Amino acid sequence: MLRLMALSHATRVPAGSGGNRVSGRRLLAALAITQTIGYGALYYAFAVILAPLAADLHTTTTAVTGALTVSVLTGAVLAVPIGRWLDRHGGHTLMTAGSAAGAALLVAWSHVDSLWQLYAVLVGIGAASAASLYEAAFAVVIGWFTPERRSTAVLAITVVAGFASTVFMPLTGYLVDRHGWRTALLVLAAVQAVTVPLHALTVPRTARTRERTQRTPTRDAGTLRAALADRAFWLLAAGFTAHTAAITGLSVHLVAALTAWGHPPAFAATVAGLLGVLSVTGRLVTTGLQRRYRTTTITAAIFAVQGAAALALPIVGATIAGAIGAVIGFGIGFGVATIAKPVLLAERYDTHRYATLAGILVVPMTLAKAAAPLAAAAVHTSVGSYTPVLAATAACCAVAAAAIAASGRLTTAPSA
Repeated sequence: MLRLMALSHATRVPAGSGGNRVSGRRLLAALAITQTIGYGALYYAFAVILAPLAADLHTTTTAVTGALTVSVLTGAVLAVPIGRWLDRHGGHTLMTAGSAAGAALLVAWSHVDSLWQLYAVLVGIGAASAASLYEAAFAVVIGWFTPERRSTAVLAITVVAGFASTVFMPLTGYLVDRHGWRTALLVLAAVQAVTVPLHALTVPRTARTRERTQRTPTRDAGTLRAALADRAFWLLAAGFTAHTAAITGLSVHLVAALTAWGHPPAFAATVAGLLGVLSVTGRLVTTGLQRRYRTTTITAAIFAVQGAAALALPIVGATIAGAIGAVIGFGIGFGVATIAKPVLLAERYDTHRYATLAGILVVPMTLAKAAAPLAAAAVHTSVGSYTPVLAATAACCAVAAAAIAASGRLTTAPSA
């Protein structure tokens, strides 16, 4: 990790840019911290608070879970307008405001007494997350760093933030156990508040710090139209959407599937917990291989491995070794899309429109994230087996691999 941070140290905001003159190392360190805290407090804590929250509100966990789904969908609705803002104005104001809103909304969450209040708060948290988490952070990184440093910079952030669940789920569990879920949320709000000065002091105030050429609305619109006319863009959209459906559907149902195949709940939960560690491993492997192979080739190959692992899981999952082996095969690609998507977009298209294009991709990906677990549950309920669910997961991975590989063969993006 020190080497990753050191690689970015020499990159600074050019003189006269009007942005904060902060080293690349400080920017990456700040974003790594804020993304870890943001995902931990605004997303992963929900799973721990779910049951006691539902009990206090005298409602079902299904009704409470619906608030999280609405929160995720709010992010999808706002993805494109937020992307446009980032392209035009940069991330400083948006990320600072989003992190501050996140802290305030956690306080508001601790005071909810009805289901409608919970839904209202989670809609706000969805908006705050869209303004301050990965997509916004990646837009800042893409604009800041030179092309040869971008993948390493993205990796540095995601490796650290990949441990958000590892840190915040046990922390939230401890707080809920000792002090109750309302106090737990107040503590998380205080932790989330740390992200506000980090964003305010380190995120550049300008939209771009690299390639500061003269831009006009007509030129920017032409660039966007050219990208949307590019077949490769829609192949990337199809590939990453299919992959999102695969990993979301499997991750939500993995524990239940392993338990259904005869494994004790503790073993099933432990094996499922490997996905977080493996996501970091997959990101490191992908970034290392990028020095020798194209990003599309690496990504497609890893997605194909995931498909084979998902297809094998119903066959070998009843044994301890088989379950662990198949989960490792699937988990190695668990976090690869997170680092591949920004790199592929920045490699192929004008980075002045990166955030808008990324926002367009986020919409179908978020819809897949919301729908896949429900679809998997419906399939399992109708047939009484997880085998069709895993077969569908493998098919999604195969589609993702084929689409990403095909996008790599289209070597020239159309010009505006």
